[in-house]
Amino acid sequence: MTTQEINNPIGYIVSGGLKENLNVRLTVPTQEVQEGSFIVIESGDWQFYGIATDLQLGATDPRFADEQSENRLPPGLASLLHGQTLFTNLVVLPALMLERGPEIDSSAYAAWQKAIETGEKEEPRPMPVKTLPSHHAAARLADEADIAEIFGKPADEGNFVIGSTREQGHPVCIDLDKFIQRSSGIFGATGTGKSFLTRILLAGLIDHDRASILVYDMHNEYGLDDTASDTGQNVTGLRTAFGKSRVQIVGLGADTTIRGEVPDFNLVLAYSDITPADVELLTRELNLRETTPTTLDALVNEFGESGWFGAFKKMKTDFWIEDENGKKVPAPGSVAYWASRAGVNSMAAEGLHSKLKRLFNTKYILENPPSNAIQDIIEALKKGKHIVLTFGKHETDLDYLLVSNLITRRIRDEWEKMTNAFRNGSSPEPRPLVVAVEEAHKLLNREMAAQTTFSTIAREMRKYYVTLLVIDQRPSQIYDEVMSQLGTRVCGWLGDDDDVNATLAGLASREALRGMLARLQPKEEVLLLGWGVPMPILVRSRRYDTDFWKSVKSAKKGDFNRDKEISTMWPG
Repeated sequence: MTTQEINNPIGYIVSGGLKENLNVRLTVPTQEVQEGSFIVIESGDWQFYGIATDLQLGATDPRFADEQSENRLPPGLASLLHGQTLFTNLVVLPALMLERGPEIDSSAYAAWQKAIETGEKEEPRPMPVKTLPSHHAAARLADEADIAEIFGKPADEGNFVIGSTREQGHPVCIDLDKFIQRSSGIFGATGTGKSFLTRILLAGLIDHDRASILVYDMHNEYGLDDTASDTGQNVTGLRTAFGKSRVQIVGLGADTTIRGEVPDFNLVLAYSDITPADVELLTRELNLRETTPTTLDALVNEFGESGWFGAFKKMKTDFWIEDENGKKVPAPGSVAYWASRAGVNSMAAEGLHSKLKRLFNTKYILENPPSNAIQDIIEALKKGKHIVLTFGKHETDLDYLLVSNLITRRIRDEWEKMTNAFRNGSSPEPRPLVVAVEEAHKLLNREMAAQTTFSTIAREMRKYYVTLLVIDQRPSQIYDEVMSQLGTRVCGWLGDDDDVNATLAGLASREALRGMLARLQPKEEVLLLGWGVPMPILVRSRRYDTDFWKSVKSAKKGDFNRDKEISTMWPG
């Protein structure tokens, strides 16, 4: 479709309302317009922007729709009859309006422009729809200038092209400065390309360099080069593209390797790092009892916050001695002996000790690790580096829940201190931090959300410069209070109605967008919603290929081998 054709009207307004969608009577063949098209409506001094959410066939009289007149009338006459009696309405969800002023060649335009220049009138800017276009106002498909007016120009600082409009291929930008101000989410069913889309967004954020990134890479996908499972092609990792000076790979455990490659440094936890709150977070995973908090409190009271874990691990179970009467009693150093002295139920204490053996036997928790790796991660993030934490062979839910929450808790404390110091005038402004969380429903479901640090970040940590980027295939399993706090949502195809409903929760236009989200192409299309974009829009996502990396400016300064073959697939 040429530019001239794009700017030609496709129809005119026939009905609608502020609480309803607008109906556009099409004057072009139905197949020239698709669901998800970006529509511009020109009405007097105003221009309205919306997205097509439905197409509906209609007739001036039901009999004309029922009768197949093309079979009994000559083609020319049948076509004329159809043009007069059968029609298609395009349903448009209006989102924004912009004052464009009088016609440029009119006498009123100069006065309107002068009022803006002198400050008597505010510079026109897109605003939420407060009124309606008039009957018969012309509707057309948006051109590249319209897209740039609403979503920004790709060349402007802070704008990142995430994809293009489906029909015309016009670039669509996300404002990364706004994106990092609130938590956000990437959703899509398994196989729709969430990890590729996440790589694209993370690369944009690293290139933008306004925030540090911490990625909990549960499946070892983001840091180093990988091979696509469905095509066998090479997929470039973030460290490969940006270099070790900007992106560092941290491996969980002293001997962790990722596909045979050694990480930049290893994460080993100390006994003193483990708090009772970290253990209680694992209640469902370890099948802990309701007596667990009481036992943990007693351990902390006796051995302290930093000593309870090591002391409890060293205690023995089923360790008895005979007293002077020949009766078996708990031996010193046993769990039962400590429990009797601490006034704790010995069976509850022994049961907790038994269930914590999965932690006691974990190889990445040591009594005296060679360094404070968690603090090293925090310092790297504060200096503007980006961290990809890979779990290597430690890929169980227990590992993921424990380590990610423990590190995030420490990060929360550190960024709160820095923010309070900044507000007191004693410290520079903290660098924003985005924490990317895969399999988010494991940490943010209804049962876990109240206990994890992640839910706190989603609700209130943006004022402390920390936000989440949650990546998940089952948004319906994420606690609804957390979902309501997500600003920007990048949504691929979702096959489950509950997941569709959860993704759109809290949006005023969710009813109109529900069908569109369910009918996305499985691998090529995403729906952008929320804080980081001015209005909902359907886009064809970028390819994760050589052309993408050529557009990422700062990657050119790294050690990325530009001749290396990389994936040219759609996200998949």
